[in-house]
This record gives sequence, C-alpha cells and structure tokens, in this order.
Amino acid sequence: MPRRLSNMSLLTHVLACLFGMGSWVAINGMWVELPLIVPEIPEGWYLPSYLTILIQMANIGPLLVTLLHRFRPGALNEPAVIYAIVSMGCVACLLLAFLWKRTVEIAGSAHSVPLLVLTFFLSVVDCTSSVTFLPFMMCLQPQYLTTYFIGEGLSGLVPALAALVQGVGVVHCRNSSHISNGTLVNGSGAASELEAHYQPANFSAEAFFIFLSAMMAVCLFAFLLLNRHPGVRREHEEGRYLSAGAGVGKEEQGLRLRSQQEEKPMIAPVDHHQKECRSSFGTGTYSGLQVVFIFVVLAWVNALTNAVLPSVQSYSCLPYGNKAYHLAATMAALANPLACFIAMFVPIRSLLLMTFLTVSGTGIGAFIMAMASLSPCPLLVNRTSGTVLIVVAWILFVLTLSYVKVIIGVILRDEGHSALVWCGAVVQLGSMLGALTMFPLVSVYSLFKSGDPCNTKCPL
Repeated sequence: MPRRLSNMSLLTHVLACLFGMGSWVAINGMWVELPLIVPEIPEGWYLPSYLTILIQMANIGPLLVTLLHRFRPGALNEPAVIYAIVSMGCVACLLLAFLWKRTVEIAGSAHSVPLLVLTFFLSVVDCTSSVTFLPFMMCLQPQYLTTYFIGEGLSGLVPALAALVQGVGVVHCRNSSHISNGTLVNGSGAASELEAHYQPANFSAEAFFIFLSAMMAVCLFAFLLLNRHPGVRREHEEGRYLSAGAGVGKEEQGLRLRSQQEEKPMIAPVDHHQKECRSSFGTGTYSGLQVVFIFVVLAWVNALTNAVLPSVQSYSCLPYGNKAYHLAATMAALANPLACFIAMFVPIRSLLLMTFLTVSGTGIGAFIMAMASLSPCPLLVNRTSGTVLIVVAWILFVLTLSYVKVIIGVILRDEGHSALVWCGAVVQLGSMLGALTMFPLVSVYSLFKSGDPCNTKCPL
C-alpha cells in the first residue's frame, strides 16, 4: 500500500508538472519563433508591437474570471473553463501551422489576419490560465503546487530549447561588396563590409506550431487525469472542491460555495474567529498590510520578469554577440524551473527573505537595463568578461525573482482559493502595467538603440 501511494504521488507530481507546462507554452513559443515568421509576412518587424497589444487585450479573459469570483463566488465551473481554454489552445496552434502565412487584403493592403486572430486566442488561453490553473491546484495536496510552478517554468524553457534546435536567429557574418558609381574596375569601385546572414532553420515554422499544439494536448491530457483519475483523486485534499462532473454532490458543492464566500474578504478587517482560520507565517499572522505588501511585490516582480526586462533583452545581450543572447535567453529560462526546484526543498515563507531577494533581483535588473540603455556599446562590449557578466546577470535576475514568485505562491496558497485567484489577477496586472510602460519607450520614442551584429564599431 505505501508503495502504491508513493507511485500515485509520483504520478501526480508528473501530471502537475505537465499541466503547468501548458500555461504559457503557446505564447512563449510564438515569441521565440518571431525571427522565422516576420520575414514572411507583410507586417514585418511591426509584429512584436502587435503581439504586445494583443496580449494586453487578451487580459479580458482573466478580468472576467476575477469579476465572476468577486461578485458571483462559486458560480464559475473552473474545470470546465480549463477544458475549454486548453482545447482552444490546441486547435489554435494547429491552425497556425497551416494559416500563419495566409493574408487578407484590407483597404488595398495585405494583412496577416489569420495569424493575428489566432495569436489573440492563444493570448486569451495563456492569460486566463493564470487565474484558473492556480486555483484548481487548491484541490491537491500543498506539495504539488511547487511542482506546478516547475512546469510553468518549463513552459518557457521547452520552446526556447526547441528554437535552438531549430536554429532560430543564429547569425553568421559574411564579406560582401557593394558597387559604387555603377562601375567596378579592379575592385576600386567596391565598398567591402560584413553582411549578416541567418542560418536556415533545421525544421519549419509549421512543424514548430504542430509541436506547440502537441504540448497543449499533453497539458489537456494531464488535466483530465488530475481531475478524474481515481488514483490521483486520492491525492486531493479532503474538503477541497472537485468538479461537479467528477462526482461532487450537492452538499459538497454547498460547502465549496460557503468556503469561497468565507475566504473572499481576505484583505478586509477580521474578527477573532477569522484570525484563527488564517495561515500563520513565522511566529505571527498575516495582517491586511502584509497581504497588500505581498501583492504589491508580486505585481512588481511580474512586471519586471514578464514585460520590462524581456522587452530590452535584445538590447542588453546582442551587443555582446549572438551567442551571448542565446545563452542568456536559454539559461535564464532554465533558471525559472531551477528556482522552483530549490523551493521544493527550501520552502521558506519569510517576508524578510522575500524583500531581500526582491531588492537584489531589482538591482540586477537595473544593471541589465543600464546595459540596454548603453546599446549598441555597453560596458566591456568587446571582451569575454562582458559576455560572461551579462549572461550571469540574466541568470541571477530570473533565478532570484522566480524564487520570490514561488515564495508568494506558497504563502497565498495557505490563504485559500480566493487568494490564488487574486494572485493570478495581480500577475496579469503587473505584466500589463510593465508592458504598457515599456511599449512606448521602446517602440515609439526609440530610447534604446540597436546595432548591426556585424558592422557596429564601438570604442575600446
């Protein structure tokens, strides 16, 4: 019997990881695939700006879910919503494989309407996952939440590794000659310079989108087992909600509704009886001010990691070379699940540690932002030490703030289902504010300068 339970526990960990992996794999995959897509479509390099706007518009999904939890607690069937959005993600990725090059003529010019519409649906799927996947994890034992976060981190790592295998964005510099004055005599009329050539992909964008669709299908299958497999259901916490389709009776649904109603006023003043139900941390308990502080930190950290710094990653890394950029991107993606893995064995719930790590991560982020602002000639640009420094900075930045996010997730998990719903909403709010702040700075006012990977000359 103990071995059987152990096997079920291992299976549940694997399923929780695969479930979390589907949270952001589609949009993360879209971003790493942009270098292959943009040369083939009429929008060209305007596409990243369009994607930023589409992702912010897609926040209508989590907004509706959050409002339903706020004003109609217990009315939303979360498992049904998860089935719907993950299925939509599978279909959208599969359609992208066949339609991403198709254009529609509007006002006399061609536009990639299928690509933009399907990307919007993928954005709705991934944004809404932030306020549905986490609350569903409440029906499982607490140890599976960290495993879920590992899977969420892998949702960025797996597409990045696939893109590296594909050969996205690998640049080579070749000599080229340009004829001046229309003649070329003994080479005197030619100006020689290096020209950037990108290595052909090892497999097509169509295959990449089919791969993303398969990842979403794996997420759907994992959720199906988490929600309905009899062995896995033994790992569900006693008294937590299950889906109505999984055999929950009317009496249990009533308990679920009352539980959510009791948890909803988490930040409001509490009486003596409510304090007894609140989770402890350290030797004290959460106060309203502490909860507000936790949510502010959560919004800040997600603004930095999901919007502010990623928007300038190319400016901070590419001056050091394409190898530095790819190392920073892939190793930083690896740092996310590594932070979750560390938290599995060191599950610290300390506001002091959370504050220290947040300040440290913000400081590292400030250094990265400074290097981006100096682009195309940041510090130590032509030295190996500069390459090592910027790669290590990105790894530490993501590792530190990812650990902060896991700490907050574990803390809020103790606060109950409603807290995790608001956790997902604050994640999206912070990401949205970060994106809306950086978009005009990067795309409108052009405060950050790019350089030619082969011809930019910087002073020694």
